[in-house]
Amino acid sequence: MTGDSWWDAVYADGSAPWDIGRPQTAFVRLADDGEVASPVLDAGCGTGEHALMLAERGFAVTGVDLSATAIGLARQKAADRGLAADFEVADILGLDRSEGTFATVIDSGMFHVFDDDDRVRYVRSLASVLVPGGVLHLMCFSERTPGTLGPRRVTQAELREAFAEGWEIERIEAAQFDVRADWAPRAANAWLARIVRRG
Repeated sequence: MTGDSWWDAVYADGSAPWDIGRPQTAFVRLADDGEVASPVLDAGCGTGEHALMLAERGFAVTGVDLSATAIGLARQKAADRGLAADFEVADILGLDRSEGTFATVIDSGMFHVFDDDDRVRYVRSLASVLVPGGVLHLMCFSERTPGTLGPRRVTQAELREAFAEGWEIERIEAAQFDVRADWAPRAANAWLARIVRRG
């Protein structure tokens, strides 16, 4: 099964543990605290809960995901809720081929799915669409999560290495991913980083 078909299957059968039917608490707090500016790119948006939360608050927002199934679900949610948000099927590693730039990018669980080579491509791709001075809010699984269930764990040092050139990490703080109760009994440990794109 190819990468996009695997993601499609997970969304089609409703088994994605991160698809909790609402935005992650950490990103709601960022919006509440005024740390998000339009226009916004939701990188790896899944079924769109973060993008829709921001659209409801009046932000211009675009969600992109490799999974056509997830994007279809996100578009249906937007229609059902009467919200204006753009959703596109796109490879997040190839944003340099897209049009438009953004003041804010949010990444809820994308960075930790990549191997070392794709991390480099991902950072380069984000740099092509985030304006100088724009902010990336990135939340990823941390090494503080016990066991091996779930995605690759990420250390603060790895984040700093990935964004060493052309970026400034303003903060990295402990956070938690809310996950479906049938997948894990408690939230998963994460790092939440605020990263600024330099010129």
